[in-house]
Amino acid sequence: MLAVHLVSFFFSKLQEDPTKKVDRFLHAMRLHEDQLSDISARFQAEMKKGLSAESHAAAAVKMLPTLVRSTPDGSEKGQFLAVDLGGSKFKVLQVKVREGVGIRKGEVEMEERIYPMPKELQVGKGAELFDHVSESVKDFLQEKNIGLEKRHPLAFTFSFPCEHLSLDQGLLLNWCKTYRARGLQGKDVVQVLRDAINKTGGMDIEVLAMVNDTVATMMTCGFDDQFCEVGLIIGTGTNACYMEEMCHVDLVEGDEGRMCVNTEWGAFGDDGALDDFITEFDRDVDAASTNPGKQIFEKMVSGLYLGELVRLVVVKMAKRGLLFDGHVSDALRTKGKITTAHVAAMEEYRNGLKNTMDILTQLDLNPSPNDCIAVQQVSTIVSFRSSNLVAAGLAAILTRIKQNRNLRGLRITVGMDGTLYKTHPQYPKRLHKVVRRLLPECHVRFVLSDSGSSKGAALVAAVAQRLASQRRKVDETLSQFRLSPDQLQLVKARMRAGLEAGLRHEGPSTIKMLPSYVYHTPNGREKGKYLALDLGGTNFRALLVRFKRHTARLYHKLYTIPLEIMQGSGEELFDHIAQCVCDFLDYMGMKNAHLPAGFTFSFPCEQTAIDTGTLVSWTKGFKATDCEGHDVVNMLREAIKRRNDFDLDIVALVNDTVGTMMSCAYEDPQCEIGMIAGTGTNLCYMEDLKNIEKIERRRGTTEKDKGTLKEEEKMNGGAQTGKTEGDAKTLKMCINTEWGGLGDDGSLDDIITPYDSEVDQDSVNPGKQRFEKLTSGMYLGEIVRQVLLDLTRRGLLFRGHVTETLKTPGIFETKYLSQIESDNLALLQVRCILQKLGLDSNCDDSIIVKEVCGAVSRRAAQLCGAGLAAVVDKIRENRTLDHLNITVGVDGTLYRLHPHFSQVLQETVRVMAPECEVIFQPSEEGSGKGAALIAAVVRQKKM
Repeated sequence: MLAVHLVSFFFSKLQEDPTKKVDRFLHAMRLHEDQLSDISARFQAEMKKGLSAESHAAAAVKMLPTLVRSTPDGSEKGQFLAVDLGGSKFKVLQVKVREGVGIRKGEVEMEERIYPMPKELQVGKGAELFDHVSESVKDFLQEKNIGLEKRHPLAFTFSFPCEHLSLDQGLLLNWCKTYRARGLQGKDVVQVLRDAINKTGGMDIEVLAMVNDTVATMMTCGFDDQFCEVGLIIGTGTNACYMEEMCHVDLVEGDEGRMCVNTEWGAFGDDGALDDFITEFDRDVDAASTNPGKQIFEKMVSGLYLGELVRLVVVKMAKRGLLFDGHVSDALRTKGKITTAHVAAMEEYRNGLKNTMDILTQLDLNPSPNDCIAVQQVSTIVSFRSSNLVAAGLAAILTRIKQNRNLRGLRITVGMDGTLYKTHPQYPKRLHKVVRRLLPECHVRFVLSDSGSSKGAALVAAVAQRLASQRRKVDETLSQFRLSPDQLQLVKARMRAGLEAGLRHEGPSTIKMLPSYVYHTPNGREKGKYLALDLGGTNFRALLVRFKRHTARLYHKLYTIPLEIMQGSGEELFDHIAQCVCDFLDYMGMKNAHLPAGFTFSFPCEQTAIDTGTLVSWTKGFKATDCEGHDVVNMLREAIKRRNDFDLDIVALVNDTVGTMMSCAYEDPQCEIGMIAGTGTNLCYMEDLKNIEKIERRRGTTEKDKGTLKEEEKMNGGAQTGKTEGDAKTLKMCINTEWGGLGDDGSLDDIITPYDSEVDQDSVNPGKQRFEKLTSGMYLGEIVRQVLLDLTRRGLLFRGHVTETLKTPGIFETKYLSQIESDNLALLQVRCILQKLGLDSNCDDSIIVKEVCGAVSRRAAQLCGAGLAAVVDKIRENRTLDHLNITVGVDGTLYRLHPHFSQVLQETVRVMAPECEVIFQPSEEGSGKGAALIAAVVRQKKM
């Protein structure tokens, strides 16, 4: 009641509003919203300058990388010692993170002791300062009966600007606050602490991490709030940190993920950026400080200086006769007599005026009621400017985070600590209000740090331990996909052995080496109109190709093959194809034309002529019944007959690899290999006819057979010739290797992982097409899903939460590998892809997912490269050449769309077949155009 009566008494005595004269006197300190937005924009520019390697040295705001790459996820655990050094006292603590009986999940338990830091140590020798810290740690262990013989991990909070070389290395850039200890600037303070611990002796301590107090504050709040990615201290000093995208942190190698950056924003303005906002009182405070011209922003906003700013304003107003009837006491003239605690007391809601009178009276002044109101207004303006400036800086940080992540709005939590924020009655509310006014599109939550930097430092160490353990386990998992040069040489050798075995007539072979009865590549003189029918996956394509004077014009239409047709009866499948052909002829207005057609059929077929082919086995998810063992050309002819509304002359059956080779050879005569790296994978090449024993045996069996074969060769344009070292003519034929079967006999078991085995067992053809299941687009996404599922079950991904999505086969399509591995894709976009799949990931999860995708796709490209190296070396040796120049026609979505597959494939071939110069030519309209070319060759030779 006394305070209420006192306020009533003051107001009854007022003759004029004393706040107005203060407002006029301090108008330069009253910052409006446009000025705050301007200051925020200036700070954003300073942040950018500090992050850039080119401008960092000259930047006032240093933007120091902390090497802290992750905030807590709640799974951290362990017991840690913590040392918190940053003020006139320091703390030693034992921190238990999810340890001991009765500790709930996510809870942290601490014991601490505060030790004094004598002034003479703050300004004395640096070694003596750290000796005192080390001796205090030993005293703490003894007092708390914590075993000295046990190894103790220690986290070190060091609240001064440091350049981090690693999480446990930090070079002191400069002292601030009241510290000036000699001999430490430029030195690794962690090593200085280690040396002091060794000197003290009797302790087994491992310093795991050193962090700034702002970083520790962010980590403390982040332990309970996953959205906390900013730490802010407003106390004796001031500083802020936040999680920055690694691609913008020039001073640290690597572009993946995020890293906490310690802004050291107290130096904002040291280069003159705030000169037009600095008042004469700020200049007086700066001039009287121990570091003139430094920490300008900190001197405008932090608790070490606000009381002094208020004192200087009050002195000047008194000298001008605006307060105390012009009287200035000796106490008021004395630096430090008004503290920030006084400022907070004067602004209390209920007792502020009474507190003001008491403070002024203690300064040997005789204040009137108006004097008290005026001085209170001075305190309000000075502290309000502080909160406004902090809000502008924080708005700059939040705006940068929002822009980095390309977001319209932002949900984020700011971890707060510092005596000014915690003890000033109005400061938090003012700060929050201004930030929300500057950033209305952001939802910003402010959380006061519980036990602040000490707990946070221990959490940094705990996170570091978790990440190190996680990294070891993830690396162990992904090491199964990393192929050594020796392993790749073995794959090359096994592929070569498989090629040779498949060329022999007798005995089964996992690599079928099917003759295509295509004896040569195009010569460019093909002409006329031809149909091409292309069945190779979930789509069927019909094409009309017109060849004229070394050019080709194509018209095509795409049709879907429904799953029920793929896995129904053979008759239904070929009736569906016939229906698609009929529709295409209607579409082209050519239903009554009787055109020669080439049929691209991208499944293993045993051919005895160019226009016949018995299906050996289905691949790529097809299971249509009554097809294997049957002539697929005849099945299509029968389906066309059943319709009886159009007719086709199917003159050639072609594998898609053969079609791709022919298409590219139309442009490049050196193209003698066709390769597909897409939904499936396969390769064909021109083999010397003498090496194809199954053909050679047929050639030499009887004169009748020999004559028949010569007629076939004539019909197909004659066998292609090539020059050997002796310049002798060599007959050739294109061989469809069907290399996807490599490993079906167990020859790849030493590189097959448990994840590959899971994918194989869940496929429609277990134990078959093992090489294809390691390398083709149909399976890579599923391999990745199996790895992600395993890592999640082991608690290494997605916080151990196994979703129904992740358990769904086929949900992780191979197209996601291409998207996720794109060099231009930010991790935020990776998170968006994962979220669309129902996988709620953080930044660390996104990095691991990207690594998994990279390991699986790189292995696939290397295996294809090793296989191709075997083929080109075989061709070179066939021709007894020291050096071979050859072109590979290549097609498939994996090769065309994946950002790194083609590069890794080509590099592998270069390394593994150094005597061969291999050019890769992407196919245009690939296998369809190739089928039409073969039809053109066959028809023209028949004519």
